[in-house]
Amino acid sequence: MMLNSLFPNVGTNWPEFTQSIVETIEMVILSGIISLIISLVIAVILVVTKHDGIKPNFIIFNIFDKLINLFRSIPFIILIVALIPLTTLISGTAIGVTGTIFPLVVGITPFFARQIESALNEIDPGLIETGKAIGLSNFQIVKSIYLHEGIISITRMTTTTIVSLIGLTAIVGVVGGGGLGNFAIQYGYQQNQFDVTMACIIVLLILVTIVQVIGTLIAELLTR
Repeated sequence: MMLNSLFPNVGTNWPEFTQSIVETIEMVILSGIISLIISLVIAVILVVTKHDGIKPNFIIFNIFDKLINLFRSIPFIILIVALIPLTTLISGTAIGVTGTIFPLVVGITPFFARQIESALNEIDPGLIETGKAIGLSNFQIVKSIYLHEGIISITRMTTTTIVSLIGLTAIVGVVGGGGLGNFAIQYGYQQNQFDVTMACIIVLLILVTIVQVIGTLIAELLTR
C-alpha cells in the first residue's frame, strides 16, 4: 500500500523492477569476480617488473602501465560504444546482462588493477629483502609477502572498486544493458516517471551501503 502511494509507477511495473535489481547484482558479481582475477594478475606483474621490483622488466612494465593509463583515460560511455563489435563477437550480443559483462570488465579493470598495485606497493620493502635473504622464490615472495601482507589494503580497494562498479552498471543501461540503469531510463526518463528514477536511486544507495558495510567488516576481521 505504501509502495503504491509513494512509488505508483514502480508498483505498476514491479516484476520488471525486481528483475532489474537481480540483473544489477548479477552484473556486479560476475564482472567483479572476473575483474578481480585479472586485476590481481596485472597488479602483481606491475609490482614485480617495476625498476626496483623483484624481477625488473622495462618492456613488460611499460606495456601494462601504458595500457592501463590508456583505458582509464577513455570515458566509460564511449568505451561501451567502441567495444560493441568486440562485445558482440565475444558474448554473442551487446545488450542485456550477457552483453554488459565484457565492457564492464574492460571498464573497471584498469582502475581496479591500479588500486591493487597501490596496495602492494605499500608493503614494507624490508619484508621483501628478508624474503630474498631466506631464499624464497619470486612466486613465494608474491604469495607469502605481497598478497599475504597486502590482503587488508586489497580488501579496502576491492570495496571501493565494487562501489564504482555499481555506478558503471547503471551507465550501461544507456545502451540497453539491463539492470536498474536501463529500468530508470526506460520507465523513469523516457516516460517521465520521477518516482521510478527515485526508486532506482534508493536501491543503488542501499546496494552501495551493503557493499561498504561488508567490506569494512571483512577488513576489520582480517586486521584482528
